[in-house]
Amino acid sequence: MKLFSFFSKNIFPILLVNFIGILGYSIVIPILIFIVIDLGGNGFIYGILGAMYPFFQLIGAPILGKLSDRIGRKKVLILSQAGTFIAWMLFLLAFILPKTQLWTSSSELSGSYIMTMPLLLLFVARIFDGFTGGNVSVANAYLSDVSTDDDRDKNFGMMGASTSLGFVLGPAVAGVLASTFLGESLPIILAAMISLIAIFVIIVKLPESNPYVVDTGNAGLKSFRRFFQVEHKDCYTDDITDTNATNSFWAILKLDQIPLLYTVYFLTFLAFSLFYAGLPIYASTILEWSAIELGIFLAYSSIIMILVQGPLLSYLSGKVSNVFCIALGSILLALSFYLLSVSNLIILYLANTLLSLGNGLMWPNFLSLLSKTGNHQMQGAIQGYGNSMGSFASIFGLVLGGILFESIQMTLFTIGSGVFVIIFLLVIINHFRTKNAVTQREPSVKVA
Repeated sequence: MKLFSFFSKNIFPILLVNFIGILGYSIVIPILIFIVIDLGGNGFIYGILGAMYPFFQLIGAPILGKLSDRIGRKKVLILSQAGTFIAWMLFLLAFILPKTQLWTSSSELSGSYIMTMPLLLLFVARIFDGFTGGNVSVANAYLSDVSTDDDRDKNFGMMGASTSLGFVLGPAVAGVLASTFLGESLPIILAAMISLIAIFVIIVKLPESNPYVVDTGNAGLKSFRRFFQVEHKDCYTDDITDTNATNSFWAILKLDQIPLLYTVYFLTFLAFSLFYAGLPIYASTILEWSAIELGIFLAYSSIIMILVQGPLLSYLSGKVSNVFCIALGSILLALSFYLLSVSNLIILYLANTLLSLGNGLMWPNFLSLLSKTGNHQMQGAIQGYGNSMGSFASIFGLVLGGILFESIQMTLFTIGSGVFVIIFLLVIINHFRTKNAVTQREPSVKVA
């Protein structure tokens, strides 16, 4: 019966959209480092290329998030997926172009690399995908729209499980397809096809969760926009100016708990960007893994997260607090990152198991906590600005990770471990401060 409740609340379509989007994204993770090196790049270029997506997502996510508050989630999700499809087509074009050398560089900071025309086109593709990459924040806002306080934790756990399922299949499929005669181009073709499927699913299966705001007080150019909205049955009127002011960054930042939550958002993405910058280089150079071995490693991680974010979080929903799960998850992540610095296969898989458990517990509960702040008409902005915090951290972490791994190698993961210790301390300190503040505000009762 629980499964059918997902359909009645429009949960299944957004889970499917999220799964398809993550599947397309995760396919390229195990093979991107090999593509970069084959086209003339190195670890430094890999880190810079990885930073292009979050840098432009930093700009685009708040715009798309606020736009989804205004015109609805569905249109913005279509726009975002269309941008992803175009980006994958640019990737495929890079395989066709000749490896024309543009410039070379050899320095202590960047190492030795050759910038070629197809490598430059990869940068263009990641930039375009990043700017239109607000689908995660808008999908979270959509889920917040259709969730209640009773099922919010479970719903965000299911969202996390759909993400993990995408990460299970994506790297595994990429590793297998990359070993065929078409090489790395076949996974990219599949990723482009998946993006098209996602657009179709959004158009056909995903109902709008957020009604359009129609400005009936202004004439002129806005009348053209109202003309196309007037027949939509979900429209309503509101104070346009007041909504824009409420959804500004500084207004969002003044909401209770938002500064702490955005700090945790930033630090979590910083630690994981160090992981994603260092792991492919670590795997391909020191461990000498193939794309298939790296894919299996990532797929194993996602299988554990599916079990945690699906059955386990559904069981824990309503029994333990979000704060407890976030604190426990951050400690497990700190331990896992520390163990990643040990070049032993058994220890690495133990670290991977702890990382998956920690991430599976922490992140869905964190997103659930974030979705409880503000009101319905602010969720797109709240999620969009939060996504920007993650993007900003990813820019810094991916570039820094690519540079640092050349000199400190596995020690990079211990830095990530320290970041999660800081997150744990912040969450615990804030919890007790909030608890004490509530206790002090409660009126004392005199006993006769």
